[in-house]
Amino acid sequence: MSVTRTPVGSIRPSQLLWTYGPGALVDLPNLSVVTSGIDRWERDRCQPIQEARLLAAVRKVLGPQVDSLRMPPFTKDDSIDPFSAEANIGVPVRPFPRFLRCVKCGLLSPYDAGLFSLKEDRFRPEQTHFVHRSCTGSKGADRPKDADAVPARFLLACRNGHLDDFPWHYFVHAGKSDCTGTLRFFETGASLQTENLKVKCDGCGASKSLAHAFGQVGKKNLPSCRGRHPHLDKFDSECTEEARAVLLGSTNSWFPITLSALAIPAKNVSPIGQIIADHWDSFSDVDNISELKGIVKTLQKYGSVPGIENFALEKVWTAIENHRNGDGGDSVEQADIKGPEWEALSAANPPTDYPYFMSKTVATPAGFEKEITRVLLLERLREVNALMGFTRVEAPEEGSDKDDRPPMAPLSFAQPDWVPANEVHGEGIFIQFNEASLKSWESLPAVQALDKRLFGGHRGWRKSRHLNVAEGYPGIRYSMLHTLAHLLIRELALECGYNAASIRERVYGDTSDGQAQAGILIYTAAADSDGTLGGLVDLGNPENLGRLLKQALNRAKICSSDPLCSEHDPEKDRTLHAAACHACSFVAETSCERGNRYLDRSLLVPTLEQVNAAFFKA
Repeated sequence: MSVTRTPVGSIRPSQLLWTYGPGALVDLPNLSVVTSGIDRWERDRCQPIQEARLLAAVRKVLGPQVDSLRMPPFTKDDSIDPFSAEANIGVPVRPFPRFLRCVKCGLLSPYDAGLFSLKEDRFRPEQTHFVHRSCTGSKGADRPKDADAVPARFLLACRNGHLDDFPWHYFVHAGKSDCTGTLRFFETGASLQTENLKVKCDGCGASKSLAHAFGQVGKKNLPSCRGRHPHLDKFDSECTEEARAVLLGSTNSWFPITLSALAIPAKNVSPIGQIIADHWDSFSDVDNISELKGIVKTLQKYGSVPGIENFALEKVWTAIENHRNGDGGDSVEQADIKGPEWEALSAANPPTDYPYFMSKTVATPAGFEKEITRVLLLERLREVNALMGFTRVEAPEEGSDKDDRPPMAPLSFAQPDWVPANEVHGEGIFIQFNEASLKSWESLPAVQALDKRLFGGHRGWRKSRHLNVAEGYPGIRYSMLHTLAHLLIRELALECGYNAASIRERVYGDTSDGQAQAGILIYTAAADSDGTLGGLVDLGNPENLGRLLKQALNRAKICSSDPLCSEHDPEKDRTLHAAACHACSFVAETSCERGNRYLDRSLLVPTLEQVNAAFFKA
C-alpha cells in the first residue's frame, strides 16, 4: 500500500500527550485529521526517556511487553527545505471525518469518492485543503470552478472509545435505504443552531434537521455503534454502548489517560551511577573503555549528558559495568509513584541528581512553626509524563481502579511495546506538615463532621455512576492539604512570574498501610526549556512564604460567593467539594491532580458556616 506524505500542519510535541494524541482529532484551519496509532509512528525517530518508576507503573496497566517511554518525533529547526526528507518528520495522520461539504453547492460526500481533490501547499502546510472540482453551484447553473471543501462537523462517538462518521445517508432516509441520490448540506436562518442545519437528498427529496440527531430524539434516528477505531483502521467485533452525535472539535471527543512521576534519585547510587542510569540509552552499546572515550568526548561536545565531565573515564566505565550487571542500586519492583517521592522529599538529607533534582532546606515561616515542620526548595526537578490510552464521551477518573473510568481505548492495533512520553523541567516548593498537629486536628468533632459530610457527597457521586462507594475517598487530611495547595497556587501566580495554569500540585496525604504522609509540592515545569525563571523558588524563602500563606488564608475566610459557597453541602447535591468554588478555591484543570474535587476551605480557616474545623487557628 502506497503512503502519501503530505505535511498538513504543525503542533507542539507535548500536545501529542494532552490534546492531539493517537485517536484524537486535530481541527486544522482547512482540514480535520485523526492522529494514527503509535504502531504507525517511526519508532526510531522517537527518543527514549529513562524513568524506571514510571515505566513500571505503565507496565502494570498495559503489560510487561512495554519496554520504553519515548518522546514523539519532532524537528529541531523550523527553517528546513519543505521538499527535504527532514520535512517529512512527524506523526502520521489521515483525514477524518471522511465526509466533506462543498461551501458553494453544499455537496456532502466522502473525500475518497472522486469528487474532491487535495491541494497541497508545501511552503504553508496549514493551507493544504480539499476542493470540490468543477463545482457549478447549488443550482448547477454557474460556470464550473473549483470550490473549497470543509469537513462535515458532525460525528458519532460512544463511551467505549469508538469514533465514526456521522451516518448521513441513514439519518436523512430514517434508516437503511436503496436511494443513491446525492446528499447536500444547507444552513438556514440567521444562527447556526442545529434546527437551522439541514441535510437533503437530491434523489428522493428526503430532508431532516440536525436537531433530530441529539437528545432523546437522536437515539431513535441514529444507528448502533459499529465499534470503529479510525486511528487504527479497525472495527471491534461488537459494541453495546449507545452511539451519540458529537461535534467536531468538542472537548468530549478525546480525554487522555496519563501517568506522571518526578525523577527521584535512586537509593544507594553514586552520582556517576545516577548519571549512567538517567542516560543509559547513550551507554548501553559500549563494549570497552576505548570505545567509551570517543562517546564521552562526543557527549561533552554537545552537552547531552550534563555532569559527565566531572568523572574520570575509569569511573564512568565502572558505573556502566555495575549498571549492566544490575548493581546500580535498588531495582524498581513496584509501580508506586508517590511513595518514593515522599520518601525522598521528606528525607533528612534529600538525594541530589544534577541537573534533574537539586534541593535545599530553608527555615519554617515565622508564625507557622506548629503546623509546618519543614520547607524544601526544589531548585531543579524533572517530571516525566506518559500517555497510556484515552476515553471518549466521559472523562477518566483520577483513581487507579479501572472500574472507576470508561473503557480505555488502545493506542495501537496490537499491544504496545512503547508509549509516548515527555519530560519537563522546572522548580518547586515542598511543604511538610507536623504529624502531631494533624492528628490532633483530625480528632476534632467539627472535623469529623465535615469528613462525614464530604464522604456523603463522595458516596452519592459514585453511587450515581454505579461505582463502588467504598473506593476512592482520599480522606479529610488529603482534602485539607489539597485545598491549601489550591490557595497557594492562586497566591503564587500573582507574584512568581508564571501564569496560574502552568503551576501544578502534588499532594502527599496517604495514610493507608501505616503511612503518615503530610505534605504538598507546588511546582512548575516547562516543556520547551531546561531552565526555569526562578521566581517560584524565591517565593519559598521564609519571609516570602510566610507572607503568602497569611494572604492566602486571609482571602479564604470570605468568598465573594458567600454565604452560598460556605453553606454548600456536598451530601445534598452529590458533589465532591464543600466550601469551595471558582471564586475562592478552584484552579485550572491542568494544575489540579483531582479535577477540583475534594476541596473545603473551612478545613483551613473559619468561614461563615463553620468556625471550629480550621487547621490554622490564627
